[in-house]
Parts: sequence; structure tokens; C-alpha cells
Amino acid sequence: MENYPAPARDLVAEMIEAAAADPARAVAFQGAPGANSHRAIMEHFPDGLAYPCFSFEDALEAVKEGRAGQAMIPIENSVHGRVADIHFLLPESGLAIVGEHFLPIVPALIGKQGHDIREVMSHPQALGQSRKWLRARGIRPIDYADTAAAVAAVAEMQDWSIAAIAPAFAAEIYGLDVLADAIADEASNTTRFLILAREPRVPQGGDVMTSFIFQVNNVPAALYKALGCFATNGINMTKLESYQRGASFAATEFYTDIEGAPGDPPVDRALEELRFHARRVNMLGTYPQARKRG
Repeated sequence: MENYPAPARDLVAEMIEAAAADPARAVAFQGAPGANSHRAIMEHFPDGLAYPCFSFEDALEAVKEGRAGQAMIPIENSVHGRVADIHFLLPESGLAIVGEHFLPIVPALIGKQGHDIREVMSHPQALGQSRKWLRARGIRPIDYADTAAAVAAVAEMQDWSIAAIAPAFAAEIYGLDVLADAIADEASNTTRFLILAREPRVPQGGDVMTSFIFQVNNVPAALYKALGCFATNGINMTKLESYQRGASFAATEFYTDIEGAPGDPPVDRALEELRFHARRVNMLGTYPQARKRG
């Protein structure tokens, strides 16, 4: 908690204390109070207790240790791409994906009225999503670890030539002003969040997604053969993202989302064939679709 700016610390302590009294309702998130992850929890879990954590690892650890019943982690943004290294963190955490949530991102410029703004602090994602807006006004971006924590830092420094980019409701939390609202370069700016829990859940009806990671064998046409498992079984793959683990560069791993669930005959056939062509397949979870694909 000592890593948060001073204006955030008391609120963080209050939120953690409330969560400790009812951990089943607690939802861990990375960031200071007022962050987009906090907003997402308020939307998806109106009766939940937001549990702020300084890092993604801390949020996952809170769930593993039972201090929170679930965690909500951003995985991708429609404008700026990958958000969290969930590909590395989730398999090692032992947690399961049990849901998803899509949050429209409406960043605001937050500071004190009546001052010329020369610099703005925020998470690199937020700065990238408002890059054109800032450039047009000659405001210099400064990377900060978290959007809402940047607002708390501005309140602590009281150098009113510096502002922050964060959700508008963070201004009220830290006693500052919304200087400009909806400053994203793209109006359709949206972040997808994953909901994580200690145990997997079986969705009851409706459209579902299944997420997993696989590592291809280091042979010619390995990815082509792996993808063919889904094409020949009529499985819609909605996401395929590659990344490297370690420094060997010997084999690529892929984070994948498909429509359907294990237990569906086409999905079972596709996964059985994939295990023949892949070195490793790590299932991450099956969960209801929050938004219809296609």
C-alpha cells in the first residue's frame, strides 16, 4: 500500500478492510481507486466490493489466498492492443477464467481549473489512446503506473501545470476537476476484462467462450496444422495471439479464444487433434460470452 500516492492510501485501506469482512464479495483489481478496472467492477458486480491491488500479480494472489473471491483483469484494448501479460500470469496462478466484461473507455483530463496544462501523467495505454488529442494541444505525456494513481499523484504534488488522464469519477474521489471529458482519439475505445476465480465454472446455457494456451512443435507448418484442427471441425476461433516465453526463440506459444466448450463434440475433436500437433495445451477456462462475436 505504501506504493500508492498518499491521497489514495486511506481509501485503499478502507476498501481492503471492507473486503476482509466479506471476502466472497471482494473483487481484486490492479490499480488505485478510480481506475477503469474499478469502474468495470462497479458495472459487472453492483453488489461487489472492489479490492485494490498494486500489481496484477497482487490481484491474482489475493484470489489464490482467499482474500478476494474473484479478480477482474484487463486483457486487451480495441485501440492499443494487449493490456496485461495475462498469458504469463494466468497459467502460473492456477486460477480459471469464469467470465468477461467489455467496458467503454471514456478518458478525462483531470487537474485543477484555471491553470495551463503543460504535462499529463497516466498509464501508457491511456496516453496512447489519447495521443492525437494531447499532441494537438502541445501537452507532454509522462508514463505512470496507473491511471487513477496518476490522479492521486497530481493531487499530492499540487503542481497544477500537471494533469492526469483517468476515468472522470476519479476526479471526485481525489478532489480535483474534470478539465476535459471524452478525450480518446477513437470513440469506440473499449477494453475487454477477464474475470478470474479459484475454481472453474460450467456455464449454464447461452453462447460460451473457451480460452487456452498452446505451444506448437518446432517443425515446419506447425501452426498451419494446429489451426486446421479447428477449421475442419467448424470451430470459430475469435482470437489468436502469439508470444515468446524465455529467450530461446525456439517455439512460439499462442493465446487462443474459441466459441464453444469442452463437452461439445466438435470442440472435443478439435482439442484432441490439437494435442497431437502441439507440445503443450493449457486450458484457462470456459465462460459465458458477454458480447456476441461476429
